[in-house]
Amino acid sequence: MTLTDAGPLVALIDADEPDHDRCRMVVERLSLPLLTTWPAFTEAMYLLSHAGGQRGQAALWKLVLSRRLEIVELSWAALERSSVLMTKYADLPMDFADATLVALAEERGDRRVFTLDTDFQVYRLHGRHRFEIVPT
Repeated sequence: MTLTDAGPLVALIDADEPDHDRCRMVVERLSLPLLTTWPAFTEAMYLLSHAGGQRGQAALWKLVLSRRLEIVELSWAALERSSVLMTKYADLPMDFADATLVALAEERGDRRVFTLDTDFQVYRLHGRHRFEIVPT
């Protein structure tokens, strides 16, 4: 399973996105379900409301309802860690969706993240370990 940021979710659905084809090829190689957090899912819904309207949002819901995308509930510890991370990376700044993905990765011991966001090249798991970013 792969942690998934909002950008690839939008790109998978919106054929007008520059990374659409690349993200579709990546998904074919990944084990499903993809994992995301409610903040990243909400961000993708918001972006799709502008890009594809209700059809785009319905396509994102279909990923969840077909169990190809799982929205992981965050523990209290992951929420606390998200707050710490947003402070630590305030110079970027780190948004809430990214913070929850990093906190979840730390909690689960996962290193792979499906993202188009270059900030994940800067973020470190437990302050030391790099993410394995797909697509490369």
